Order: sequence, then structure tokens, then C-alpha cells
Amino acid sequence: MAAEDNEQTDPSKKAEAPAPAKKRSVGRPRRIDPETIVATARRILETEGVAGLSMRRVAKEVGTTPMALYHHVRDKDELLMLTLAGTAATVPRPDLPADPRDRLLAVSLHMHGTLARMPWVVEVLSLGDLTDEGALWMVEEIVACGIACGLTPEEAVRAYRTIWHCVYGDLVFRRAMERRAEDPARRRHFPDLLADADATELPHLAALADRWSELTDDYDATGQLGAVIDGLLGRASQRH
Repeated sequence: MAAEDNEQTDPSKKAEAPAPAKKRSVGRPRRIDPETIVATARRILETEGVAGLSMRRVAKEVGTTPMALYHHVRDKDELLMLTLAGTAATVPRPDLPADPRDRLLAVSLHMHGTLARMPWVVEVLSLGDLTDEGALWMVEEIVACGIACGLTPEEAVRAYRTIWHCVYGDLVFRRAMERRAEDPARRRHFPDLLADADATELPHLAALADRWSELTDDYDATGQLGAVIDGLLGRASQRH
């Protein structure tokens, strides 16, 4: 028994205790390539629009956590700005005429055509005060042309706002109609309501009811923007 007791209490005979588990070091989050973040955000915007974009969604797509993504991008607004940045530079600037009125129209049509090919940009811009710095040359041209045509700087800025509202409003409406057209079972409320228009109360609409679609389907942005611009520039001529 004594020999057995000695053997059991001999420290050299005790089983070695397992080594303590190493603590995982906590350091800076894994570096994520900014281009990957932007490309992922743009892909989501192009396919699903602003509603599909979130910091959590982008983090998942690039293989990180939302908290880690916030180390690279402050918030969703900054993510949208990063996504917009450089978009305008992908579209070559057109050759512009020298005449300021014609130049003004050419820049406005370039803006319309560029955004028509990038509906996701229109949706991002609808959030307000977000823009691509590379697109500011168009604003500069419109204001400069307005001044060259005789508008005051204040009038030129307001003219730009009016032109932008025309361009933006047309594109938003077109996109909305495209989305509605994707649902063949939808009920058309307008212009179908014109078929029952009261000729006494709405004489012009009732008279045009059968031709309304024909007249609006061939809407000419060039002609209409030109008319708006001529009206805006008419303020200068009225002073002389």
C-alpha cells in the first residue's frame, strides 16, 4: 500500500495539465478593398435600386460584418456618394456648339440622355443633396450659358433649377411607367379615365381623349427642352 501511495502522490507521475487556450488577439478589422465595396454597392443599386441597398447587405456581400464596414464607410449616404463618384467621367463629354443658346440645349440634352441610361443614378439623386462631383461641369455650363445669353447670375441659377426639374421629372415619370408596364394585369387609371370625361366640364381633355396616348408617346425631349430654354432666356430679352 505504501508503495502504491507513493506512486500515486509522486508529482512526476501526475498527468500534465492542458495548456491554456490562446486568446484571440483583437486588432484592427480586416482591410477591405474600397473598390470592392463600391462595385458591390453599384451592382445592388443597378439591379434592386436604393431599397435593396444597406450597410448590412453590402457587408454580407463582401464577406465582413456591418461593424467592420463602418470602419471604411461612415454611413449609407457616404456609400452612395462613393458609388456616384466617377460615374459622370465614364461618359465622354460631347462636342458643344459655340452659340450659348444652342450650347445650353446641348448640355441639357446630354444630361437627360446620360441619366436615361443610368436609372439607378436618378433614384440616388432623388434622395436629395447627393451628386457626383464629376457632373458639376454640366451645371457650370448651364449657368455660364444663361449668363452669356443675358440672364443675371441669379436668373441663371434659377434657370438651371428649372431645366433640372424638367430633365429629372421626365426621367422619373418614364421609369415609373416602365415599372408599371412590367405588370400586365395592372389597371390603367390614366389616360383611360379620359374616355369618360365630361365634355362640359373638361372640353379639351374630352376632345383629345382618343389621341392622348399618341400625342404623349412621341414626346420629344429636344423640342420641349428647347421651348423651356427659350422661355427662360426670354427674360433677358424683355429687359432690352
